[in-house]
Amino acid sequence: MTLLLMAAGSGSRYGKLKQFDDLGPRGEFLMEFGISDALNNGFDHIVVITKEENQKFLDDHLRKRLPANIKLDVLVQKLTDLPHGTSFSGERQKPWGTAHAVWTARNVIDGPFAVINADDFYGQSAYKNAADFIRAHRNDNTFALVGYMLRDTLSTHGSVSRGVCQVEGDNLLSVDERLKLEPDGDKVKDLDSGNSYSGDEHVSMNFWICKPSIFEKIESEFRTFLADKELGMKSELYIPKTIQEMLQAGEIEVKVVPSEGDWFGVTYSSDRENAVAILQEKTEAGKYDSPLWK
Repeated sequence: MTLLLMAAGSGSRYGKLKQFDDLGPRGEFLMEFGISDALNNGFDHIVVITKEENQKFLDDHLRKRLPANIKLDVLVQKLTDLPHGTSFSGERQKPWGTAHAVWTARNVIDGPFAVINADDFYGQSAYKNAADFIRAHRNDNTFALVGYMLRDTLSTHGSVSRGVCQVEGDNLLSVDERLKLEPDGDKVKDLDSGNSYSGDEHVSMNFWICKPSIFEKIESEFRTFLADKELGMKSELYIPKTIQEMLQAGEIEVKVVPSEGDWFGVTYSSDRENAVAILQEKTEAGKYDSPLWK
């Protein structure tokens, strides 16, 4: 089983590259805890998508730590990585988005895989539930979202963006991207739209379980995207949007797999203290070895 980590962000609100911040008790990166949880649940292939200037460092860093039997691919998300026969002549500095990050791995993944953000902590049970789902659905085209409750994914230091999900039973119906969610008493308010939420809604934290069929869909969307010069200048391709289009076209089913664990992220620099404390506490409780890698 493959775990794909997206680590090509710039950390603009955090103030530095949070993917490489030494948050663990022995200076471990946050992504290393996710990788460890994945390996403990049967994942044996790690794919990391990063920037070109970080590729060698990250490849060296992880190869020194991962067991020898674990396959590792550290790939670069490039602005020049375009579908055959397409081109882009405008000026752009930001990556093409999370869907393009996933598409970057199209030549190294040929089976079911999980996708996560490298700068989020998802909880040990989330990886177990994801692995169980992959084993149960290895030969079909069913995707999944490992879901969290909105109220459990907020920051006390500023607004956050979340994909708010409509769910029926264990079936995902839709994902509505909300970009400025903040606590509002016992509710959650979206500052952009004015919408109010109870906080008990499922949200996407970009922990997806995908099949290789997504690569063809992303490429098709990317071709359409590049044909629109305005989109190509500043917009991005997002995983939830791609999966939702596949879902609405009847190409796939998408199940919601409960995480049954605790999530935290480091959106703002002020989130760092909390992250360090949680990882220290979990390590002292024996949930993680220290050092993490032997």
